[in-house]
Amino acid sequence: MEKRNTTLLTEFMLTGLPCHQEWKIPLFLLFLVMYLVTMVGNLGLIALIWKDHHLHIPMYYFLGNLAFVDAWISSTVTPKMLVNLLVKSKMITLTECAYQFFSFAVSVTTECFLLAAMAYDRYVAICKPLFYPVIMTNRLCIQLLVLSFVGGFLHALLHEIFFFRLTFCNSDIIHHFYCDIVALLKISCVDPSINYLLIFIFSGSIQVFSIVTILISYMFVLFTILKKKSEKGIRKAFSTCGAHLFSVCLYYVPLLFMYVHPASSQANDQDMIFSVFYMVVIPVLNPIIYSLRNKQVIDALTKTLKRNI
Repeated sequence: MEKRNTTLLTEFMLTGLPCHQEWKIPLFLLFLVMYLVTMVGNLGLIALIWKDHHLHIPMYYFLGNLAFVDAWISSTVTPKMLVNLLVKSKMITLTECAYQFFSFAVSVTTECFLLAAMAYDRYVAICKPLFYPVIMTNRLCIQLLVLSFVGGFLHALLHEIFFFRLTFCNSDIIHHFYCDIVALLKISCVDPSINYLLIFIFSGSIQVFSIVTILISYMFVLFTILKKKSEKGIRKAFSTCGAHLFSVCLYYVPLLFMYVHPASSQANDQDMIFSVFYMVVIPVLNPIIYSLRNKQVIDALTKTLKRNI
């Protein structure tokens, strides 16, 4: 049989966001403002928690790390997306794709574990308030944080290893605004079935585990709240947990749609809309959701501003 020489591609073109030319500048300005607010909000929250010793408790350690991961997620994709909205050539190398995907996978997986840990923290605080200092010690808090980041790293490393088994020789066009693994699998010359299977098994398992942990924790929280006689206590508990559940719903709905549903053979613009939502919108909303509805954070911010004026 005659062997054909196959040119393996090492550089790709991102199609970018599906929008008309006249919308690119307004979208650039919108996403730029959102990115700046994301960085100021999340990094500012981290600095506030670091500086105020009253916030040196597990709940705010989790919140600070969540803010760090949100800033990380946004920084992985948004700068490149902003540049591509202005330039005609949206080229990216295979190495850049690998780095971008790995960074994205680590941060997104870590956030899943952090949200589950935060739900468990709220369960102990509301359902077992007298035992909270005994159960949720700083040591346990640090262990949960370390496990969250290690779990995120190992999950990303698994997919990264199998990412390098892929070769690309037919199409150099990635139908996305960043190197999403599903979009890359669709243009691979190698059968990507094992990669799809790994995504479904591991990403699905992590999301199901964290969602079940969150739902069970808040189910017990709800039962405990309903038993309380104090209307003020009920309002406070619902306010804190309601904000967390709202953030969780915003985060998991697009993730479930993107990585757990059966992969389609055709690229879908709707995938990009969901990606924009959890990579750009949610990181800017989380510091607002958690901070503006938290009296201790507001008090700490007010004291800091008064000292600096």
